[in-house]
Amino acid sequence: MKDIKVAIMGMGTIGSGVYKVIETEGAQIARNEGVNLSVKYVLAKSYSIPIPDEKKISTVEEIANDPEISIVVEVMGGKEPACTFIKTCLKAGKTVVSANKDLISQKWEELESAAREAGTNFYFEASVGGGIPILRAVNECLQANTMQSIMGIINGTTNYILSKMSEEGMDYADALKQAQEAQELGFAEANPTSDVDGFDAMYKLSILSSMAFKRRLTIDHIYREGIRDITAKDIAYAKELGMCIKLLAIGKLSDSGEVELRVHPTMIPYSNPLASVKGSFNAILMHGSAIDDVMFYGRGAGDLPTASAIVSDIICAAKGSGYRYMRFFDNDVEPLPTTYNTDWECGCYLRVKVVDKPGIMAKICDIIGTKGVNIASVIQKDCGSEGETDVVFVLKEARESAVSEAIKEIEAADGIIKVVSRIRIEE
Repeated sequence: MKDIKVAIMGMGTIGSGVYKVIETEGAQIARNEGVNLSVKYVLAKSYSIPIPDEKKISTVEEIANDPEISIVVEVMGGKEPACTFIKTCLKAGKTVVSANKDLISQKWEELESAAREAGTNFYFEASVGGGIPILRAVNECLQANTMQSIMGIINGTTNYILSKMSEEGMDYADALKQAQEAQELGFAEANPTSDVDGFDAMYKLSILSSMAFKRRLTIDHIYREGIRDITAKDIAYAKELGMCIKLLAIGKLSDSGEVELRVHPTMIPYSNPLASVKGSFNAILMHGSAIDDVMFYGRGAGDLPTASAIVSDIICAAKGSGYRYMRFFDNDVEPLPTTYNTDWECGCYLRVKVVDKPGIMAKICDIIGTKGVNIASVIQKDCGSEGETDVVFVLKEARESAVSEAIKEIEAADGIIKVVSRIRIEE
């Protein structure tokens, strides 16, 4: 039986979850895995659950200098002081387990280098998908595949908001308010920017795609768009078209090594398995050369689901699974060359508010046609304002640049009030 003493840095929602899981599941972990876990220290500014005074400490040096501590959990969030604290612990020979997707997505090489130089380990399963074991699956179960695509719902807050809008007819503001009032569930923040503007999903996509495609893919190359402009009307129109709207993280790898990475609201048909993912749940649909399609589904946020992934990393580290787990490619091998596709192809939904008079629809169709974009369907809708009407266009798969050029010309044309919505479509 291995006795493993753990230090936790940060005692918010996730930190308290880790503490609870170790306390409540410690006996079965010891019995099943041969690892006796105990929390020796907690370093935090505040405590969301009662912690014995003898476990509370005030400096990271107390952790780094204690030879009994072998594994450190970082759940502070943010880039600093988290980055400095992690490197301090790594240099002291401690294994570090983190859920900090913001930090990891932007400082991966720096943290990996610190771990490698110290001869210790750095794990971060919980940084993507909460309790879903996605990173370990990619590295330890799907190695026989060249992963070709990722399409996932990897932000629970936005999925919760869009689910409320779709199922209960809420507008965005009301759904966001409800999500914020549900912070005790552990998936909504008081400041929603990271979630609703797509930053959180962008960080996760950077990590996941780097692991899946075996090359370092940074946030600088990810197109990002959030859900603030999604309206109840767009969701209603999507339903009429047999589709729903999700904030998707999408990664695709071509045979030539070209990568496209994007996070944005996306219409998908109800036949797509991701369409059934509701509330704060996450799901990731991946396509590999050998496995074909495989989907991972589960709680993407919350104290105990995320703690489940963190404690799993702790057990892996304690049992000596090795450093290789969290590398995106073998350090002894030259990384594959990568080019980025910023002019991807996909379908598109356009909602255009126009003056209600003859010839306007024909004018828009002509503009779209001159850009080489084919129209799948056109629907005219009463927008509720006298003398105005909504025209909904569903465009077939086309280059992003061609659709953007069409939108510019449409907005400049006489009789056009506004291109209200542009939502990409994936099958």
